[in-house]
Formats: sequence, C-alpha cells, structure tokens
Amino acid sequence: MNITKKQVLKIGISYASYSEVLEYITKGLKNNTKKRYIVTPNPELLMLAHSNNRYKSVLNRADLALPDGVGVMWAAKILGKPLKERIAGVGMVEKLCKEVSKKPITVGFLGGRQNVAVKTAECLQKKYPELKVAYVGEEWMEGEVKSQNSKFKSSEKKNINPSIDILFVAFGSPKQELWIADNLEKLPVKVAIGVGGAFDFISGRIKRAPIWVQNLGFEWLYRLIRQPWRIKRQARLIMFAYLVLRQKFLN
Repeated sequence: MNITKKQVLKIGISYASYSEVLEYITKGLKNNTKKRYIVTPNPELLMLAHSNNRYKSVLNRADLALPDGVGVMWAAKILGKPLKERIAGVGMVEKLCKEVSKKPITVGFLGGRQNVAVKTAECLQKKYPELKVAYVGEEWMEGEVKSQNSKFKSSEKKNINPSIDILFVAFGSPKQELWIADNLEKLPVKVAIGVGGAFDFISGRIKRAPIWVQNLGFEWLYRLIRQPWRIKRQARLIMFAYLVLRQKFLN
C-alpha cells in the first residue's frame, strides 16, 4: 500500500486518513525485511526543519509524516495541497493500540518523564486488555528493560522481546526524530513512531482540551492558557504563517 506525500514548506506530509495509516502500518509489519519510521510534524517542527537541513532530511526520509496540528492542515489548504485528515500523535497511539490489541503484534513505550511511560502502558492495557506490551522505559536500555510499577516491578529485569513490532518514542522534538533516524537499524523494532507529548495526555499527566475545542482547532490555545511558558514556542506560529503566505503569493 502506497501513501503519497504533499509538500508543505519543503516537507512531505502524508496524504492519508487514520484508517489508511492503520492499514499501512499493520500490513507493513508483515514485511520483516523493511524497518519503518513515522513522524508527526506540527508547525513548530516544520519551523525547526526550515532552519536545520539535517532535521529536514530526517522528516523527509520518514515513511509517513502525519499532520499533527491544525496549522499544517491550514497551510496545506492555503498552498492548494489539501490533506485528508489531521492525525494527532495522541490519537495515533490510541487508535493503533486498539487496532493491534487483538493481533499478534507487540508494542513498546519509550520516553516521557516521571514514570509517564509506565502509566501510559497501564492506561492503554486497561482500555485494551489484550494489548501486548513488550517494552516500557524512559531511556533505551540495551538488551534489557527495567520496569517500574506493580505490573513491572523495579527490581525485575527481563530480556526485551526480540520482536517489538511498534515502538512509540516520546523524547520530544527534535530529539525523538533524530534518535529514531540514528538508531532504527540497530533496534529490535519494526516500526518506530515519534509521538511527542502523547504519553502525557494518555496517562492523564496533562489534561487534553475538550473535544469541542479540539474540533474548532483551538487545542493549541487551550494548552497555552494552561501552560503559559509555551508562549515562546507558539510565537513560531507567526513566522510559520508568514512563510506559508509568502510561498502562496510569491511562488
């Protein structure tokens, strides 16, 4: 199954729906010879790529680049390259875990802080009891995993399942994308997905905006009100909009 990309500020963004992405990943897992990695760029990540050629290359080499942010959807539409659907990292984790829970597919959770990876795995296993969690950790541990809760006791060490089918990586950007690109070939993983702050939302560490706010495209504003320190990061949206409009009217 092939999924095409559309260029937004020189970054290829996947033209796909949630259902098509789920199908692409699950069918791709049957191909044991090819490893894949997936990124979830939002306007902030596109701005990072605009000033960093290495990061731009990493995003463009990704098998899928899912539009995580209403700003990316807006930009694509303005540039005459509309995308099918916004695919948020947190939504991707939830839907993919639900999809694979009844299949012989394993998942891993890497990253986050304050034990949030463990809490994320717990929450998802509670919702999808048949979900097969092969790895949980804040940092990658070569050859073993140390767990940190009642289900994965801190004193317990066990070998990593040699077939971690899907590894969710939540180091934050740009660290997670660069780490995946640098390490994928030597990891016992078939698909690696950079998911940013998804663990924080799924674990309940950070409250997500109400559905109606998400549907209006103002989740970024909701997060800004709750986390005022994000104002410096959100300021990049102004430059993002400027670059999109400049490309629209000058090219």
